[in-house]
Amino acid sequence: MQGRTLLSAQWVIGHRDGRHLVHENGVVVIEGTEVLYVGASFDGQVARRIDYGAAVISPGFIDLDALSDLDTTILGFDNGPAWKKGRVWPESYIARGPYEMYGPEELAFQKRHAFAQLIRNGITTALPIASLFYRAWGETVAEFDAAAEAAEDLGLRAYLGPAYRTGGQVTDEAGTIRAVFDESRGLAGLDEAADFARRIDGVAGGRIRAMFAPDRIETCTEGLLRRTADMAGEMGAPVRQHCSQSPVELRLVREQHGCASIEWLNRIGALRGNWLLPHGTQATEAEFDLIAGAGATLVHCPLVSARHGGMLKSFPRARAKGINIGLGTDTHPADMILNMQIGMMTARLAEGMEAIRSEDMFDAATLGGAQALNRPDLGRLAPGTKADIAVIDLRHSLQTPDPVQTLMTSASGRDVRDVWIDGRRVMADGVIPGVDATADAARAQAQFDGLIAKYPDRTAGHPPVSEIFTPSYERAAP
Repeated sequence: MQGRTLLSAQWVIGHRDGRHLVHENGVVVIEGTEVLYVGASFDGQVARRIDYGAAVISPGFIDLDALSDLDTTILGFDNGPAWKKGRVWPESYIARGPYEMYGPEELAFQKRHAFAQLIRNGITTALPIASLFYRAWGETVAEFDAAAEAAEDLGLRAYLGPAYRTGGQVTDEAGTIRAVFDESRGLAGLDEAADFARRIDGVAGGRIRAMFAPDRIETCTEGLLRRTADMAGEMGAPVRQHCSQSPVELRLVREQHGCASIEWLNRIGALRGNWLLPHGTQATEAEFDLIAGAGATLVHCPLVSARHGGMLKSFPRARAKGINIGLGTDTHPADMILNMQIGMMTARLAEGMEAIRSEDMFDAATLGGAQALNRPDLGRLAPGTKADIAVIDLRHSLQTPDPVQTLMTSASGRDVRDVWIDGRRVMADGVIPGVDATADAARAQAQFDGLIAKYPDRTAGHPPVSEIFTPSYERAAP
C-alpha cells in the first residue's frame, strides 16, 4: 500500500503485554507516523522494503538529560578541584559582572550540532541540558526558539524549555563555596520560560513539546519551585531538576533549608509525578522512598557520574522500591549505548553480578523515559506506537546469542546506522540530510577552543590556561 515501509533485520525488538520481546529475522512496518506491524513476516502490500541484515531494529532511545551544548565537564576529567578550574564563579568574576561567553549564533549552532549528535547515537526523544557556568545567568528564549527550529528541521522529538534559576554558586580564593541569590531575576526567567512553553507546546505536528527546567536545586528558591510545580502541573509538562549529585550541593541545601535535597522538594510540595530528577548519586534510602511515593522519575546518568568517581547506589534497590528510572547522557559523547554499558558495570560494582541484567538497563533507556513523559506511544515498537526507531549495525560486533546482550558487550553509538522519527528517516547510513558532519565538527571545536581561552576570567586567582588544565605528560619542545 502507498506510504507503507517494511524494515527487516536479523533482530527486531518489539513489544507486547507490557514487555519488550525479540523477533529473530523480524520485520517492522511503518505507515505514516506510526508502527503498523511488528513480527516475523508481513503479508500486506508495502511501498518499499529495506533489509538491514545483521542489525538490531530497536525502539529509539529516550534521553531525559540530553547534552545540548559543548560539554565543559570533560575538562574536569583530570583537572580538579572544580573551584580551582573555572567550574565555580570566583568572587572577582561576580564583582565585575558575569557575561555570555558565547554569542547568539554560537548558541543556536550548538543546539543544532548537539541535536545531530543525539540522532547519530539513536536518540529519538530528547530533553536538552546545557551548563549555565558560562552564561550570564540563565538560558534565553531566543536560543530555544532556535532550538525548536533545529529540532523541527532535523526531525528530532524534543521537549524544550530554557533553564532558569534564582541563585548561583561563588567561591573565594580559599575554595569556600557559597550560594548567591537574585530571586526577582529568577522569577522573571520562569515567567519567560512559561510563555515559551505555552507557545511551543505541540508544534511540529506534536513532535515538539514543552518542559520546565529549573537549574540545580541549590540554585533555586522555594518560591521559584512552587510556581514551577503549579505551572507545569496545569500544562501537564515535565519538570527536570538536577539534585542529589554532589557533596557541595548537599552542604548548601542543608545550610539553606536544614535537610537533604529531595526531602526539601517534598517538604515544599514540589516533588510530584511529573518531576524528573538527575542524578541521585547522593540520595539516602529515605529520599528514594520519597521519590517512589511521589511517582517521580530518577534520571540515571552513569557515564558522567562514573567519570567523576560517583555512581548510583543503587539501580537495583531503586527499582525494587518501585521508582521509575530513565536514562540521561548529560555529557559528551551522547552515546546511550555506552551509557547503558557503564550503568551495567557500576550497578554490578555496587550490588554484585546478579543484581542487574541487560534488559533492565535497556528498559530504562526506552520504557523508563516513556513512563517519565507519560508517553505510552514512545520507547517501544508495537502497532499504534510512534515510528521512532534506531537501527544498530552488528556487522562489526562479536555477536552473542542475544541482541540486547550484544549491545551491552560489543556495540557503541557509532554503530547506529539509520534513525527513524515519527515515520521519517532522519538518518540513512550515517548521513543526516542538511548536516555537514566534518564542517560542523570543526566549527564546534573552534568555539570550544575559544571558550577554553576565556577560562582565566572565571577561575579563582585567574591563572593562565596552562595552569588550569595540566597536560597528561610533559610537552616536548618544538
